[in-house]
Formats: sequence, C-alpha cells, structure tokens
Amino acid sequence: MTDGVSIRLGRLFDRTSNRSFIVAFDHGMSLPLDPALGNPVRLLERIAAGNPDGILLNKGMLAQAGHIFARRGAPVPVLRADWTPLDAAMKQEQGETHRVVATPSEALALGAGAVCTFLIGRPRAEGMYYDNVEALAGYLEGAHRAGLPVIVECTLWGLRNENQKDPALLAQVCRTAAELGADAVKTEYVGDRRAEEKIIACVGDIPVLTLGGAKGDDDAVARAAGEAIGSGARGLIFGRNVWQADDIDSRLATFARITHSGAPSERIES
Repeated sequence: MTDGVSIRLGRLFDRTSNRSFIVAFDHGMSLPLDPALGNPVRLLERIAAGNPDGILLNKGMLAQAGHIFARRGAPVPVLRADWTPLDAAMKQEQGETHRVVATPSEALALGAGAVCTFLIGRPRAEGMYYDNVEALAGYLEGAHRAGLPVIVECTLWGLRNENQKDPALLAQVCRTAAELGADAVKTEYVGDRRAEEKIIACVGDIPVLTLGGAKGDDDAVARAAGEAIGSGARGLIFGRNVWQADDIDSRLATFARITHSGAPSERIES
C-alpha cells in the first residue's frame, strides 16, 4: 500500500476504536427513491451533522455538496466510482450490467478521500463477472497510482443467486477482491457470527465493513450491526436504515455507538 493510499484510508478510521461508521448515500442512481426525502443536499447536511466517519455518495452529489466536506473534522467523502442497477424490476426488464462512471482522477478532483466499487458475484448476464473483474483490476491500478484507496463492495446480487448471503460464495467474491488488491471490503453480514468471522479471515489483514441493505426492523438491524462488529468487522456502511428513519439524528448516534463501542445489544431509539 502506497503512502497516499495509507494516509487517505486511515482518515476513515477512528483513532481510538480503529473502526469506521460510514453512511451510504449513493442510492439515487440505482434505486427509485421516495420524493418525500426532499432536497438531497439538505439531507446530506443532516447526515454530516451527525459526524459519521465518512459518507458514500455519487459524483453529482459530491459536486453539489462540497461545502459539507470543506472543513476540518468533516466526514470523509467516499465516491461511488461505478454503477449497476439495483432495482429488481429494472434488472429483470433491462438486464444486468456494470459500468465505471468516475475515474480516479475525477475522484481526486472532486475531493474524495476514497472510492467504492462493485464486485458482483454470479450475475446471469454472459461475461459480466469477467468484465467486472477486469474493470476492477484496472481501476485498482489507476487508483493506487494516484494514491487513492479503493473499497470493493463484494455482493451476490447477480440474478443466479437465490441466497444472496451464502457464506461460501460470498467468501469467494471477497477473496477475489483481496487478491486483486482491494484496500478494504464492504460486504454482507450473513447473520451468523462464526460464518462472518471466516469471511473476514479469508481476506487477510484488510478492513472489512458490513453493509446495511434495505430498511429493516429497528432492533433487528441494531442487533445485526452489533453482531457484525463482534465478528471482527472494522465498521458499518449503512444507508437506508439511517436516512429513511423517522429520527435520523438518533439513528446516526446509535450506529456510531455500536461501531465504536462494539455494543451488540443496542436498541435504536426512534
């Protein structure tokens, strides 16, 4: 890992806990969002006020919301560098695909401290996984040359998968990302601490952060978050379970507390 990559990646992790709570706000290109959420920049301002360690967002939102990050102590902006349709109806109608939408130089010019890219396991589209691996390998090379860390989001969101949390298959995708040179991995919590420990172990010493997925039952989500941290995850990257909440401020505080204290039995106040 080059010095620039190490410095930028380190800024995402709390000095005391060595963990990171990142809010994912990159859904607008891949999923239909409720118009009732209102102005996305105002929502980003509310999220940033809760002091997460980072915010994951697309380049248009980072360009509009640069003022949020232009201060000492602000969350680190993590740029979503690629695109895939996540809406099930769109995937069924239009098919699966994956495209890079922001180069490392664009990410740096926008002020990103890291980028996040997909590695999507077992798609039905012919050749998509091979193309995804090739694109990721090239992206890692370019990003590292620029001193930019890459978080690889490893999932089983391909249409061949009946179980998107299959531990063995998920471990294989995570290991592939690690072998390609990922600086960190974002992946599912599979619902079993022992199985998650094995997934985390298979990538070596790079940080593993768990994703939140669709909005779920408050207490169940909090419990799963705590179990993920207890299994050895170095943090959470949660989106809809934060900004779709009735009380966003409370959600931010709770997930930050779970991340940095490792309290698996936390309840979400809302």
